[in-house]
Amino acid sequence: MTKAELIDAISKSSKLTKTESEKALNATMDSVIGALKKGDSVRLVGFGTFEVVKRSARKGRNPQTGKEIQIRASKAPKFKAGKSFKETVNSGK
Repeated sequence: MTKAELIDAISKSSKLTKTESEKALNATMDSVIGALKKGDSVRLVGFGTFEVVKRSARKGRNPQTGKEIQIRASKAPKFKAGKSFKETVNSGK
């Protein structure tokens, strides 16, 4: 599902216009991204948790040359699905 398809689905299920649905989706995404940038996590009960994980520096290998390289430490966003979300997906409903 693309962002445009998600906006259309939100519009149909909430009786909002597509413009209003797009604004709501963008505001939600901006809020989640803002919280993660500050180091907070976002917990949506029944859906899941967005959080930032720290990756330590490590050695890697360039697949083209085989040469060993140093990979810098970084932060990465992570999503963990909630229990009811997993159960719904697994039940096929």
